[in-house]
Amino acid sequence: MTSATPLRALHDANLAFDASAAPEAPARSNAPAALQLSLHAGLDGLAAHWRAFEQIADCLPFQTFDWLQTWHRHIGQREAAQPVIAVASFAGGATAFLLPLAIERKWGGRRLCWLGQDLNDYNAPLLARDFSPRVPAQQFLSTWNELRARLQDDPVLRYDWIEMEKMPQWIGGQLNPFFDLALSTNPSGAHFTRLGDDWKKFYAAKRSSSTRRRDRTKRKHLAKFGGIEFLTCAEADDARRTVETLMAQKHRLFVHKGIPDLFARPGWREFFLDIGANPVTRHLVHVSRVQIGANCAAANLGVVFRDSYYHVLASYADGQLAHYGPGALHLRELLAYAIEHGFRRFDFTIGDESYKLEWSDAHIKLGDYAAAATWRGGPACALSALRRPIKRFIKQTPWAWRAVCRLRSCLAPVLRRAGSRTAAAQRSGTSP
Repeated sequence: MTSATPLRALHDANLAFDASAAPEAPARSNAPAALQLSLHAGLDGLAAHWRAFEQIADCLPFQTFDWLQTWHRHIGQREAAQPVIAVASFAGGATAFLLPLAIERKWGGRRLCWLGQDLNDYNAPLLARDFSPRVPAQQFLSTWNELRARLQDDPVLRYDWIEMEKMPQWIGGQLNPFFDLALSTNPSGAHFTRLGDDWKKFYAAKRSSSTRRRDRTKRKHLAKFGGIEFLTCAEADDARRTVETLMAQKHRLFVHKGIPDLFARPGWREFFLDIGANPVTRHLVHVSRVQIGANCAAANLGVVFRDSYYHVLASYADGQLAHYGPGALHLRELLAYAIEHGFRRFDFTIGDESYKLEWSDAHIKLGDYAAAATWRGGPACALSALRRPIKRFIKQTPWAWRAVCRLRSCLAPVLRRAGSRTAAAQRSGTSP
């Protein structure tokens, strides 16, 4: 940061400025910039403008038009989510920011949130590259308040509470303007590593000689099961089959650990199959696998955007292969792939798993914002405020997290038996 860049003291000490992950950011302006706000209740008619703006804006792949249109087609429409796209323009007509928001029915009320919020790894606005120098914090907050008031004035767009989650501290080279609100810390962090130009040098710098030796030994064990290949899925059918394998492998892991299967949520399976194989979105996605003989030993769906590779979904085979780290082998291949293809950053996205910490050299702060707007939204907002610190304590406290994982694993067989009895009863047409 330059000395001219002001840092706002956040209400939550855990959301303090993270210098290790900070790019060189422009100073926030002190002179107000006139902004013209327009609201769009849907995606129709916005595709050309949105796609054009994302080419020149500071933004993340999870807020590109193609990603969110795919989400809305498979998930949003099924859940009756109402898209609300807010576009602010400078006096000359150039776009200042674009906010892809949605109003969803939840807990008996209407929630204002990010479009695709639950699925996206990060949620953030799209910002003009000169947004920070031209728009002071107070002007953004004034426009945000105008947006809220206009939504409440519209019977179709009225909401009961706001819940905006997983907002990263930085968007490109700019501080996220939502960090000027009173945010709380998301229960999870996010991590990334800066890539070099040479895989061997990067690998040697990140892993000790003894660890590299163990990696070689495990690879030799894996090679006994057949030839090892790292394959990028260039064809749509191959990508679709690999994503299906990934979801099947993840399902078995979820069942074993007693974790709810995210692909069982309405539309999620269809979303990932579409995003991975559709020619319209293939430019955003890298689907790959490690093939050992006839077996898919590990699979991955990553997101590629500008100079960053985002590690979104990964799986590995169970059984004998699992003893020799096929997932870890695949991750090394992905890091080498990212370096070879000129990516400067490998983003492990949300989550604090130990393997991410082993490779990462920077931490991304994620902020959440919640506020009640009506009496109906009060209980939901209070529940959200209560849930978040409890969840963060569990996730960030090693003994608590181990206890939860152990309990979940112990309950998994019970839940599997209950699920099997329910499924059998449904097939026979009797009550469980």
